Amino acid sequence: MALTLVCGGGFGDEGKGKVSAYLALKDEPLIAARTGSVNAGHTVVLQGRRYKLRLIPAAFVNRSTILVIPPGGLVRLDVFEREVSELGVESRVHVDPMAGIIEDKHREAEMKDDVLRSIGSTAQGVGAAMADRVMRRLRLARDEPSLSKYIADTVEMMNNALDNEEKVLIEGSQGLYLSLYHGTYPYVTSRDTSAAAMLSEAGLGPRRADDIIVVFKAYLTRVGEGPLPGEISIEESMRRGFYEEATVTGRARRTAPFNMELARRAVQINTATQVAVTKLDALFPEARGKTEWNMLPWDARRWVNRLEEELNTPITLLGTGEEADLMVDMRRDKLGP
Repeated sequence: MALTLVCGGGFGDEGKGKVSAYLALKDEPLIAARTGSVNAGHTVVLQGRRYKLRLIPAAFVNRSTILVIPPGGLVRLDVFEREVSELGVESRVHVDPMAGIIEDKHREAEMKDDVLRSIGSTAQGVGAAMADRVMRRLRLARDEPSLSKYIADTVEMMNNALDNEEKVLIEGSQGLYLSLYHGTYPYVTSRDTSAAAMLSEAGLGPRRADDIIVVFKAYLTRVGEGPLPGEISIEESMRRGFYEEATVTGRARRTAPFNMELARRAVQINTATQVAVTKLDALFPEARGKTEWNMLPWDARRWVNRLEEELNTPITLLGTGEEADLMVDMRRDKLGP
């Protein structure tokens, strides 16, 4: 399909970076965009090397894919420059002139904000920058001389690519339950994180979307404060193999078993056409490293089949390890060529 969206169905940390990297390698999109900003980190593991990304799309792993930060994105210059340099993608990164700039004053304001501290904000300046944007006083990428060589009309680029039947991949950040509108308010982020909002941030109309892949992890995790149904202790999390640390903050992620009620609502609000499940190998260790459905242990296949039935949506991608290519890809079998 021409336009594919990858969005989170939980509280973030679902493995969107892994799924997006896999799709970039497998489907070879012409353009990939990432919505959101530096308060969400995406991890990609490729050939044993771990990349922790905060602005550049995970699709950088495909060296022919054009990478864009769309109008709804927010750029922190130091993070952007470091990632562009470390990844060696200077020649293929574009920033829309309408993207916003996070300044030092935004981070400083958040660090001093008692309310933000109480809800576990990462204090990366994103919320303060969004507030300035709403008040029409935010500095934009078009105003920043250091970005001049990257500036391009990314909206036109993506729409033209789709008109020419080229593939475009949009990588969301965070998860539905951190959405400003659909999440566990006030313990949420400063923007909507749904598929509809991703299209809006990118400058693409709703009828453009061909596939909306909602990503779930085989268990729930959450960083910071706020409700987490069925939460278990750190000790129990370690025993079950669920323990993780956040990409941006390094904080231990709170964990809980998979929640079907939350998953159903995420599928509903995002109008999912497909579902991806990562960390299947944490729930079923014998699934680790497998890339074919028939190679998975029987109990893992039974669990996936039951989940697919409950969600009434094809489960097409199953992550079975950290590496980007450790994926059971059933799209052809379930959706056709």
